[in-house]
This record gives sequence, C-alpha cells and structure tokens, in this order.
Amino acid sequence: VGPSEGERAIAQATIYLASAPKSNAVYMAFNQAMQDAKNEPSHPVPEHLRNAPTSLMKDLGYGAEYRYAHNEEGAFAAGEKYFPEAIHDRQYYFPTDRGLEQKIKQKLDYLTQRNEQSDIKRYE
Repeated sequence: VGPSEGERAIAQATIYLASAPKSNAVYMAFNQAMQDAKNEPSHPVPEHLRNAPTSLMKDLGYGAEYRYAHNEEGAFAAGEKYFPEAIHDRQYYFPTDRGLEQKIKQKLDYLTQRNEQSDIKRYE
C-alpha cells in the first residue's frame, strides 16, 4: 500500500473508531487480570494443559485429558476449564450492551449455557 492509499486507510479507520460505540470493558478486564497476576500467588498450570514431550511427563499424566476444541461440536469444548482450579470460575470480561459487544455478549451467554448443559465438568 502506497502513501496515498495508506493515508486514506488510516483516515477511514480514524473515522470508524471515532464514530464506533465506546467501551472500556476490555481495558477493565485486562487491568483486573494484571492486578490479579501481580497480587496473587502463582497457580500451577492445569495438568490437562501441560505439554508432555517426555515419557516421564506422559506418565505423570500431563496433557492426558486435553480436549482439542476443534474436534468438538461447534469447535467448543463445553464444560472444559482453562484456568487453574483455584481460580477456575473467575471472569474478567463483561461486555457492554453497545455496538459489537452486544453480539459478543450473546455468544458468551450461549457458550455459558453450553457449559452448564454439558455432561463433562472439569473440577466438579
């Protein structure tokens, strides 16, 4: 992209961002997660998420119960958890009811419902 095309793209992006619905939901989520990382003890990586490049690690069960989401219905491993057990129910992102975040909220609500209806429950 040359200078004139690049400048027009930047101008278009600027206008879009200036007129888009505003939200600080990601900012708030990021700051809370960073605060937790700074103030809390280090939690171990869940065993099902650990890489097992050696036979010892495989024998210890690292990665044994890993579920590859791409092989699951809708490419979503319903009932799975990715946070350590001590903080498995923590949530940081709370989308607003404005702009694209409305659709993100709908999707997250749908995925939460799938988690709740799943027969597979990690940490329960």
